[in-house]
Order: sequence, then C-alpha cells, then structure tokens
Amino acid sequence: MRPFIIAGNWKMNTTLSDAVVLARAIRGGLDDMPTDRVRVIVCPPFVSLSSVHEIIRDSGIALGAQNVHERDRGAYTGEISAAMLGSVGCEYVIIGHSERRKYFGETDVQVNAKVKKALENELRPIVCVGESLDERERGITVDVVSRQVRGAFDGVEAHNFQKCIIAYEPVWAIGTGKTATPQQAQEVHKVIRGLVRDAAGNEIAERFVIQYGGSMKPENAGDLLGQPDVDGGLIGGASLNADSFLAIVQAAESTGRNG
Repeated sequence: MRPFIIAGNWKMNTTLSDAVVLARAIRGGLDDMPTDRVRVIVCPPFVSLSSVHEIIRDSGIALGAQNVHERDRGAYTGEISAAMLGSVGCEYVIIGHSERRKYFGETDVQVNAKVKKALENELRPIVCVGESLDERERGITVDVVSRQVRGAFDGVEAHNFQKCIIAYEPVWAIGTGKTATPQQAQEVHKVIRGLVRDAAGNEIAERFVIQYGGSMKPENAGDLLGQPDVDGGLIGGASLNADSFLAIVQAAESTGRNG
C-alpha cells in the first residue's frame, strides 16, 4: 500500500516567530493523532528552516525546502544549494512549482537539472506539474503534463524514481479557491502513473506517490484522497493554519482507500 504524504508549502509567508509557532502547533497536534498511514512534511521559508527543524526533530515530521539551485556553489546571489539544504536538515525539496515557472521563468530543462542535483545530494524532490486554465480549456492537459513529467525526469535512472514525488497542481486551482473535481484529479493522476510506469516499470509505478496540489482543504480532502491514484496533497493556504492542516492529515488517515 502506498503511504499518503501530506506536505505543507508555506510559500512566502510566516516570519521566523510565526514559523516557530506554526511548527509547534503542528507537532503538538500530530503527537495526539495516530498517523500510521500518513507521512507529513513542512516546507517553511529558507530563513526558518533551521529553527523549524529543531522543533520537529525526532517527531516523524520531515523538513522540506521550497526551491533549490541546480549548481553546487558559486556567484548566484540569493540562491541556495542542495548541500546547504541538507546541512539544515532538509529531506525534501519542492521543484518546478507553477509559481516558479510563472514568475521566475523556470523551464523543464531547469527543473530536470534541479531534480538531478537534489538526488545527487540525497534530497527527495517533490516535482510539480500542471496545466493552466487556457491549456485545460483547449483540451491539452494530458499533453502539457506529459511534457513536464518527461522533461523533469529526462535521464533520471529508474531506481531513482522511487526517491521522488510528483505533485499535480492544476494552475487554475492554485490560490483561486477553485479545485479540480475528484474525477478530474484522478484522470490526470492516472496519466502520470502511466508515465512513471513507462519510464521506471510497473513495480516502481505502483509504489510511486502522486500528490494533488490545487486548493486542497479539509472540506474536500476526503473526496480527493479517496481516489485510487491520489496519494496525498501539497497544501498551500490551508497549511498556514495548524487546525486546517491537521484536519487534512486526519482525512488522509481516515480514508478507506486501498493504495
């Protein structure tokens, strides 16, 4: 059975003191909640990574970062390397988020380079893919997502796929309050699993975790997580409130889906 993985992407929110309070609240809530079927990741801003790590250490909560540079070191002002992330306790890193693609012009080639660099440094990539509203309305969702998945994993050896996660984030549903229906999410997740199967084989594909990342909330989490190929969530706004985030974790724990 595949685990559910619920990851909180705090984006450019929370001061250091805010992040500490939020991390403590999440840890405290999880200490009182059985999470046998769920893995939890929190991805605070870079400035809070070290402090949050101290709070969640030995709790079972994993630390993730929101981005990484594709080079090891150098004159790249404002960037951060995979080794730096590892040194403060990160196990995961979000790569290719739609906001990075939209606002900072990240390409499939860059995403691929970052995936490889993360793997070289024993970080587990959470690779984001997804279509815009225009692309969905034009009926090219599968084409767009397939291109992004193939681009992100070009040259990645099959055995390394099991170290990765893909997060399907319909761009039209991020921060808009809109959400793909469970059926729409399932359709794309099934396509993604097929792409992983083609690249890495059936055994890895059946164990591969595919998260949904488009405005998952406590109110819709159960229905989305009940789909056969939806294995968790990459949570944005709802992860900034401990009660909401914990409610999504509880929805994953309670779902009757068999992975």
